Amino acid sequence: MTIALAQQLVACPSVTPEDGGCQDIIARRLEGCGFTVTRPDSGNVSNLWAVHGRVQPVLAMLGHTDVVPAGERTAWASDPFVPVIRDGHLFGRGAADMKGSVAAMVTAMERFVEQYPRHLGTLAILLTSDEEGEAIHGTRKVMERLDRDGVRIKWCLVGEPSSRERLGDVIKVGRRGSLNATLHVRGIQGHVAHPTKARNPIHEALPALMELRARVWDRGNQYYPPTSFQISNIHGGTGADNVIPGSLTVLFNYRYSTEVTEDVLKRETTAILDHHKLEYHLEWRSSGLPFLTQSGDLLEAVQKQVLLATGIKADLSTDGGTSDGRFVAPTGAEVIELGPLNATIHKVNECVDCADLDALSRIYTGIITDLLTREA
Repeated sequence: MTIALAQQLVACPSVTPEDGGCQDIIARRLEGCGFTVTRPDSGNVSNLWAVHGRVQPVLAMLGHTDVVPAGERTAWASDPFVPVIRDGHLFGRGAADMKGSVAAMVTAMERFVEQYPRHLGTLAILLTSDEEGEAIHGTRKVMERLDRDGVRIKWCLVGEPSSRERLGDVIKVGRRGSLNATLHVRGIQGHVAHPTKARNPIHEALPALMELRARVWDRGNQYYPPTSFQISNIHGGTGADNVIPGSLTVLFNYRYSTEVTEDVLKRETTAILDHHKLEYHLEWRSSGLPFLTQSGDLLEAVQKQVLLATGIKADLSTDGGTSDGRFVAPTGAEVIELGPLNATIHKVNECVDCADLDALSRIYTGIITDLLTREA
């Protein structure tokens, strides 16, 4: 059942921000088993919010139906949007990230409401086609709408591929914050043979950038590695080898822990740039604040069901990039991520173990049952 649905979803070309019809397939299935489905689309992004029940507490499954581009299709062993099963694995773009998880969530929800039609609380799912892209019109917008409607999510289970080597060996209990900056440094353009008549912004910026690189912002904690500073792009010069550039643009990123705040990073960065007497302009863009679920009913249920299904005592981690959990956590919800292996995500010949998807669906069902039948 789960594999068949995953195949249907992989067959939908849904390169971000396209949905490719995935959410239509899911909406029909959920409506067929009693869910109320709404489609709070925004801009060119497809969103789905489906609920079974009308009372607190709310357990929301969170996922996305968009995928990254497949790249050169001739590099794939088979067409990335034609689902193929080989050696017990489902191949196709999005199989692991994260159409497989979405399929497991849907079949788990169907199984649960069939067994417990009068369950406690509300079971919900939030899907978007804007996770791999700008992430502006997807989960962020739906959460704004839910806030206006007075809907409060207590538990949020994200289906991102969290496992490293075996299904369930890693549970994500949070993510680092991500703060991006664009630094424009102004100089004076001139001839390289007459440096006294020019001012080289690359030379002037290098000591400041090296200080930012060497700075120890924090030492992390038991859940987070230390905050990191990484330069991703540097642009300067006219392309000629005899011209001192008149400007420099540097893009850099902080991946930061809960040991430091966004305000501190901004303030200290500015202080270092000012110390080096640069003539500059700095633009900031936050991709998400750090979040952490150290304990709670959701984590307890996830750990229990993973152990029952796999015999594994999962590691708790916050590594990796960002996820849409960053838009849910600030509301006070407990947010946990559990999904299949991430070894092939965004790669050529992306795939997922079919047996893992079936097991993941059962784990999700167990988690839902633990949380929404406690008094049943």
